[in-house]
Amino acid sequence: MTKSERFLVGTKYRPELLKGKYDAIVIGSGIGGLTTAALLSQAGKRVLVLERHYMAGGFTHAYKRKGYEWDVGVHYIGGVQNHRSTLRRLFDHISEGRLEWARITENAYDRITIAGESYDYVSGLEPFRQQMLEYFPNEDRAIEQYLQLVFEVERSSRSFFMNKALPPLFSAMTHPFMSRRFQGLADRTTREVISKLSDDKRLLGVLTGQWGDYGLPPGQSSFAIHAMIVRHYLDGANYPVGGASSIARSIEPTITAQGGDILTSAEVEKVLVHKDRAVGVRLTDGVEIEATDVISGIGIFNTVEKLLETHDAERMGYCDKMKNVERSPSHICLYIGLRESAQSLGLRQTNLWIYPGYDHDANLRRYKNDPDADLPLTYISFPSSKDPDWERRYPGRSTIEVISFSPYEWFSKWKDTPWRKRGDEYLALKNRMSERMLNVLYSAVPQVEGKIDFYELSTALSTRHFTGYERGEIYGLSHTPSRFRQKWLRPRTPLKHLFLTGQDIVTNGVAGALFSGVLTASAILKHNVLKKN
Repeated sequence: MTKSERFLVGTKYRPELLKGKYDAIVIGSGIGGLTTAALLSQAGKRVLVLERHYMAGGFTHAYKRKGYEWDVGVHYIGGVQNHRSTLRRLFDHISEGRLEWARITENAYDRITIAGESYDYVSGLEPFRQQMLEYFPNEDRAIEQYLQLVFEVERSSRSFFMNKALPPLFSAMTHPFMSRRFQGLADRTTREVISKLSDDKRLLGVLTGQWGDYGLPPGQSSFAIHAMIVRHYLDGANYPVGGASSIARSIEPTITAQGGDILTSAEVEKVLVHKDRAVGVRLTDGVEIEATDVISGIGIFNTVEKLLETHDAERMGYCDKMKNVERSPSHICLYIGLRESAQSLGLRQTNLWIYPGYDHDANLRRYKNDPDADLPLTYISFPSSKDPDWERRYPGRSTIEVISFSPYEWFSKWKDTPWRKRGDEYLALKNRMSERMLNVLYSAVPQVEGKIDFYELSTALSTRHFTGYERGEIYGLSHTPSRFRQKWLRPRTPLKHLFLTGQDIVTNGVAGALFSGVLTASAILKHNVLKKN
């Protein structure tokens, strides 16, 4: 096996690789799909994972270009530094101990810079509290109440999400009791909750400095998703040893050991339905594959609009229900390679969040109305600094990623053009955006100016091409308050033997998608798989 082949996860699809009828087919190989497949495999099921991309992993995959490697969605993970945490135990279980984690050793895992003023997010509850008090000495009561609410969301969210795995009758009976407190906090925007605690606009801006992790500024986002993200990282952050692709690579043997397969370049055209149940899938080459259960991990919009016949979607009620949810925003990402090591360049592990002002909603509105306005958010990550295995694989080289949001409409005129062949006008737009992002990078990390060997910008159309998300959305469904009111966003569907998994079922991010896999596997196996792990 070549070095390049070892980098890839999954086997390129050929019809002769299929093994007849499977116990389960999982559509999409994001972490939600892989988790579901791994847990079903460990229960003795033979599972087939089908991925349209040439590499498995979804937003946990990595890609190579010009002698460099970048993650596309895994920038840091919270919680796994504690070997006894539920998240760590789940990762250990589905990878069977193959996945290793490196703790981000910088005291600050995130640095929020607003209008030139910097604020560190430091590891640990008490250090975080004390750091915020140093910045805002007159806001001790507000900071304490804020942290209490963050933990209250965490506690109340457990029953809210576990309810999703229950059969419909039991779920309807228990939902009001299991979800009341969580729902009360989820119904309010992040701005509403924090503004009740303090009228200091600077404090609001700093406490919501991670809003890019869930894609909505405080005036639009549900406080539930904000609090869950804050709690996720409060004890510190970590990075997978060997890079983001090591996540899927570590899970793959769990699936194949039970006779299952992960096939790439295998696009599903339709879910096959007989009467009131799903019975398999048809691929775009016309090949049909039977399975007892079919699980879609490619998002609710893709599942309903692309995989189901219209009459099936209508009788399931999804066409009307989907009017109550919306797609999350799209993003741009500048992938940068440098022919010097991270150590020699002084690149740290701390992520940088850079904003032009404290009002994140106003920053975003201004940018949408005027493309020449300041970028509303610039996130800078140094993956080669976080991975202790990087220097072995790429000696004397380093990488940086610079991310911002950008409306899909700015790119939609090229949506029907082929990847990497979209024309000079599109390239000119990408170059202008790249230069703007580089200018922000040089201001924040001046030592890299003149040292860049390679860079490449991905847009919403890149996301659309590789993931199938129609508008290049990065986080699936938008995390508004109304999203958490949609009781139908659950693993079971009205169509027998058709299940859902992935970030639309729980929340965005690796942890949210991983727990969606737990819920989906629990619903299929009819027991709580957490109790066995």
